[in-house]
Amino acid sequence: MNWVSEVVRPRIKTLFKRETPENLWIKCPDTGQMVFQKDVEANLWVIPGSDHHLRMNATQRLKMMFDGGTWLDVPLPDVATDPLKFRDEKKYADRLKDARTKTGARDAFKVGFGRVVGTPMTIAAQDFAFMGGSLGMAAGEAFLKGVATALDKRTPFVLFAASGGARMQEGIFSLMQMPRTTVAVRRLNEARLPYIVVLTNPTTGGVTASYAMLGDIHLAEPGALIGFAGPRVIEQTIREKLPAGFQRAEYLRAHGMVDIVVHRSEMKDTIARLCRLLTKEKPASVEAIPSEAEPSNLRPAA
Repeated sequence: MNWVSEVVRPRIKTLFKRETPENLWIKCPDTGQMVFQKDVEANLWVIPGSDHHLRMNATQRLKMMFDGGTWLDVPLPDVATDPLKFRDEKKYADRLKDARTKTGARDAFKVGFGRVVGTPMTIAAQDFAFMGGSLGMAAGEAFLKGVATALDKRTPFVLFAASGGARMQEGIFSLMQMPRTTVAVRRLNEARLPYIVVLTNPTTGGVTASYAMLGDIHLAEPGALIGFAGPRVIEQTIREKLPAGFQRAEYLRAHGMVDIVVHRSEMKDTIARLCRLLTKEKPASVEAIPSEAEPSNLRPAA
């Protein structure tokens, strides 16, 4: 045994070894450009060079929108965890547990109440990282709770949609959320409260077929995939090559399915301006805290 090469040298290397964080760099999906993660985060998760919009989780969405990055969480109803006792490759209950551990969220929806450029607003955001942002009973109840809060506080209701569609593990219970959320949107219309939908990447399936396409105004982030079935499925069904950019936000804007494609850096001001326009005047002052919320839910800016 060579004491110098096999004992001393490895110990010296260990002593001076520097740990490099795994998330130090982010690779742009469009160009392959490597960018510092801190720079991307400071740029609202948009790659500075290519302007590619990365996905954001629900908490990041709310922080981006509300003044000072603070809001009040709206408590969401509890639902049955696994009503069908579903199992495929693994138990649905285990999939939920894994998703909750991964994201730190109870489900794919988060609802907040606060001010956006001074305007009181209720905002709901879907988190694609939680089982593809799929629509199940918990998400349906969260949407209804968001609408109820907007009705109670007389505020506009803004939705950031990000979903692969209905949650197959909940079967008919998932599909039932489509008409339920549609009725909730009708209540907003009857109350003459603005309902603005922001379509993010991706918004597909049963979500597109229900509340995501019922807004008074539809905004979309650049490059977002929006549709019911995916492009590959459509091509295989009709046996034809789809046009370039099919189902992307810019293509849908050109064909009348989306009203405006808005860069993420302009999203906050654009939504606030639209809400003031739709209400014709600045909304009346409302209570700072929803009746169901607790002061401990206040989230300070980071």
